[in-house]
Amino acid sequence: MPGLPGGKPAGMPCLHLDEALRCKLFGLPERPAVCGSLQPSAEMCGENREQAMLFLSHLESATRP
Repeated sequence: MPGLPGGKPAGMPCLHLDEALRCKLFGLPERPAVCGSLQPSAEMCGENREQAMLFLSHLESATRP
């Protein structure tokens, strides 16, 4: 499965998600290290998907080069 050299644009879903938004690379050596290093937390996940996506959007903005 090819990836995006240099990462993906903010707001773009990962190319490696299935229809249920689950990672198709989970447990495989091809899975990017950054994915394994991002550990979920109550703060990150929030109460629902909308809150989780808002948190991730803020995280992407704060870490943008």
